[in-house]
Amino acid sequence: MIAVIIVLAVLLGVVVLFALFMLGTYNGLIRSRMRTREAWAGIDVQLKRRASLVPNLVETVKGYAAHEKDVLENVTRARAMLEQAGGAAQAAQADSALTSALRSLFAVAENYPQLRANENFLALQQELSDIEEKIAFARQFYNRNVMDFNTRIEVFPNVVIANIFNFAPFEFFEAEETAREDVQVSFTT
Repeated sequence: MIAVIIVLAVLLGVVVLFALFMLGTYNGLIRSRMRTREAWAGIDVQLKRRASLVPNLVETVKGYAAHEKDVLENVTRARAMLEQAGGAAQAAQADSALTSALRSLFAVAENYPQLRANENFLALQQELSDIEEKIAFARQFYNRNVMDFNTRIEVFPNVVIANIFNFAPFEFFEAEETAREDVQVSFTT
């Protein structure tokens, strides 16, 4: 009789330990997923802040460089792509397109000394520069959280629990190669 009680106590102890392990692992995965979502929200906020500056920037440049219609349209189109992006990969692609379009816009501005001296343009340029730094930091923070979460759901024994509860990996927010290349602008007058 005592042997049966000991066996049942050991089995109950094993079940309780396993349940505690499952609960702890599950909660750890939930916390990691929430940190990653929070990090994405940080990127999203900065991307929206930058996108909200674009109309003011385009209007300021338009007054000085009205014949640079293609450049202005590319910036507007890239901004719309960013606002419609649904996920890290699409947002990264749209962000790269907007970065490239903004580089072209600033290259156009170099040909207009009175625009470069315009206080509104300078303020917008400075604010955009500040947001770019915040986006870079937010992207790094997000990607670090994605790496942590994706690693957690791939290592044993977490992978078993992650599969049971359908934890899916997050996409990294990566800059496109085109965003790292120099922009070529030609002027026809």
